[in-house]
Amino acid sequence: MTLHNRLKSRPLVGLFAVIITLFAHASASDSAQDEILLKNGSRILGEVQGSRDGVVTIKTDFAGTIDVDMKEVKSVTTADPVVILMTDESVKRDSTLVIQEEQLVIAEGEETFPLEDLLVVNPEPWELGEGYKWTGNLGFALSRQRGNTDTNDLNYKLESQWRSKWDRYRLQANGETDEADGTKTADNWQVSGKYDYFLEDPNYVGVLVQAESDKFQDLDIRYLIGPYLGRQFCDKPVFSLKGELGFSYVTEEYNIADDDEYGASNWHLHASSDYLGGDSSLYFKQDGIWNLEDTSDVIVNSTFGLSYPLIWSIEAAAEVLFEYDSGAVENVDDMDQTYNLRLGYKW
Repeated sequence: MTLHNRLKSRPLVGLFAVIITLFAHASASDSAQDEILLKNGSRILGEVQGSRDGVVTIKTDFAGTIDVDMKEVKSVTTADPVVILMTDESVKRDSTLVIQEEQLVIAEGEETFPLEDLLVVNPEPWELGEGYKWTGNLGFALSRQRGNTDTNDLNYKLESQWRSKWDRYRLQANGETDEADGTKTADNWQVSGKYDYFLEDPNYVGVLVQAESDKFQDLDIRYLIGPYLGRQFCDKPVFSLKGELGFSYVTEEYNIADDDEYGASNWHLHASSDYLGGDSSLYFKQDGIWNLEDTSDVIVNSTFGLSYPLIWSIEAAAEVLFEYDSGAVENVDDMDQTYNLRLGYKW
């Protein structure tokens, strides 16, 4: 071959080399993918993001992120090591995940566990005892009416939580300010803070500090402080239920009626469900205060709601709030109802 022909062939050789390299790299990438084999014979390739509450999450090239019920899974194999948190709180690190015949296989077959011993794959740092996880939401409902009647209504709500493996801080604030033809028709707010310390799962103990005011209920300020015992009865996406029961010291200052102070029993219930799907949430919340010195005096606030995520962590919610106070002052209704459509930011 002449020198001229050899020079002409070099670009072709270089092109073939590049193609072979890319093909080999693609083949290596395919072979390094995680695999989920379903009981119906379907095979899903991608990257296993984690697993919790009986659901394994895998990120695929063809359909984005997919949640797969573990009941439908025959086997799972990951190419790279994962972190595994067991139900006994032990942690398995630097091991690939292998699930076969409802058995968890760790360290190349040297350790085998029943699948029900698996709690979380790739847990968050706080679940491993590293710091706190901060979550919350802030929402507003604003309406304006102009015409025969000029109205301005504003409802706001803040919920925030800092959770670690051993304890939890919670902050909640909400309020309402309504005005019709320049005259206020509603002016109330409530702020509460809670600290929880977790005992043997699912029980915890805590302390509640709360303050509230309602101008149109003649309530200038009400303070409440006291301990409680809580229990997470169920904590599944399809149904979650927790309850708290405690005792507290209450002081009430009124604008017209006589001030009061008493010992009380207080409770809190919170239930939620994703039964409707689409990342929506049905929820029910109830807070109550029962005057132990005058047992006919009971305060119960109940909220029924449905929330639905929109875009960019923005959430829409529809709520109905029932506020009952059997000890309401004269000329004030025992029951108050509020209907809200609000938008909020969730993190």
